[in-house]
Amino acid sequence: MSQQSRGPRRPAKPYRRPQKDPVRLLAFEALRAVDERDAYANLVLPPLLRKAREKGDFDGRDAALATELVYGTLRRQGTYDAIIAECVDRPLREVDPPVLDVLSLGAHQLLGTRIPSHAAVSASVELARVVLGDGRAKFVNAVLRKVAQDDLDGWLAKVAPPYDQDPEDHLAVVHSHPRWVVSALWDSLGGGRAGIEDLLAADNERPEVTLVARPGRATPEELLDEEAAVPGRWSPYAVRLSEGGEPGAIEAVQEGRAGVQDEGSQLVALALANAPLDGPDGTWLDGCAGPGGKAALLAALAAERGAVLLASEKQPHRAGLVEKALSGNPGPYQVIAADGTRPPWRPGTFDRVLMDVPCTGLGALRRRPEARWRRRPEDLDNFAPLQRALLRTAIDSVRVGGVVGYATCSPHLAETRAVVQDVLKQRQETELLDARPLLPGVPALGEGPDVQLWPHLHGTDAMYLALIRRTG
Repeated sequence: MSQQSRGPRRPAKPYRRPQKDPVRLLAFEALRAVDERDAYANLVLPPLLRKAREKGDFDGRDAALATELVYGTLRRQGTYDAIIAECVDRPLREVDPPVLDVLSLGAHQLLGTRIPSHAAVSASVELARVVLGDGRAKFVNAVLRKVAQDDLDGWLAKVAPPYDQDPEDHLAVVHSHPRWVVSALWDSLGGGRAGIEDLLAADNERPEVTLVARPGRATPEELLDEEAAVPGRWSPYAVRLSEGGEPGAIEAVQEGRAGVQDEGSQLVALALANAPLDGPDGTWLDGCAGPGGKAALLAALAAERGAVLLASEKQPHRAGLVEKALSGNPGPYQVIAADGTRPPWRPGTFDRVLMDVPCTGLGALRRRPEARWRRRPEDLDNFAPLQRALLRTAIDSVRVGGVVGYATCSPHLAETRAVVQDVLKQRQETELLDARPLLPGVPALGEGPDVQLWPHLHGTDAMYLALIRRTG
């Protein structure tokens, strides 16, 4: 056939360079760091945002959108995976992780934000062109167009099993938690559907930034002068930044007189500091002090009473963070790098001991949403011997009449009551104290004598505290 009979040839489309969107590119970089390096978003994101501002790429609205894209995608990862799986022609494990990150970012824009659908798809495809290439950008385009055909409620009706058939799997998909975590939280919380739904929903909400005014160094009134600052709910030293903001820009925080600290963490330190003692009250121990938030509050409280705090942390780099947090404390203190299971101090040395043990971190999923996907049930077995050994050390370290606070940022029964019960069975010279009166004004503390805080009930991380007196 001659060229003339084919008709005129269309001119080729000129190649268009992909347009770099600094907000979405930064969000993608953060997600890749979380996936590739097991990094935590709350540690990765701030330096990325700071660098973008220094380059002049970002303003405050850009930073807010990037933050929402990263945290929203991580919180809803399980839900988005279930939806994306319905829209691809292969198992998700066969989709390259960078492609899946772009798809997840796109799904969050489509299903979790007010960004118009066409803009969400277009921006995601453009991001794919930049970071993946034109070929895989076409795949992203096809998948996200399918995702855009329904809203979140419509997709959940398709991908989540009915509650009546499988309650835990239904909640796992709808609220984007691994099934084993749903089961564990439900066991710890007790009760029916409403409570667990409220808890899982609270885990997916953006937590407020909470500050602590370290006694003797700053006052809550000083911090309340900041924009959108409101008093804490329970701690007399807490101030909440109701609209987020940058705590690092606050003078008192820059100077170490105040810090960022969840209100639940403050309550644990305050309860130990205020527990009644028999005898002197001059020597305190924080036996797992890193990164230093509780230690800084305890040191400031100790200084007001003429007491001294020893802050011990096994990892030297974390001990350095503790030293930085305590720098400038008005009273005497000491920071050491030591293994709490083989302590260098003599038994019976301290009047008060806090042992905030390493754990799965299931109580802080609002702040570290990626932790829910990293943890496995076998992690509980790995932590169990260490948690029991550290509690035994704490009891050995306190004098007769002194008080130990066993704390953990996990509500899992295997990390809380099971540890305390197992150790105290072997230690007849101890008694559990009722911790509830030491959290005055805090409601819904249960039957005691220990205390479990909850995000949906108290607006805090799910901190656990048991107070133990050594009696002989």
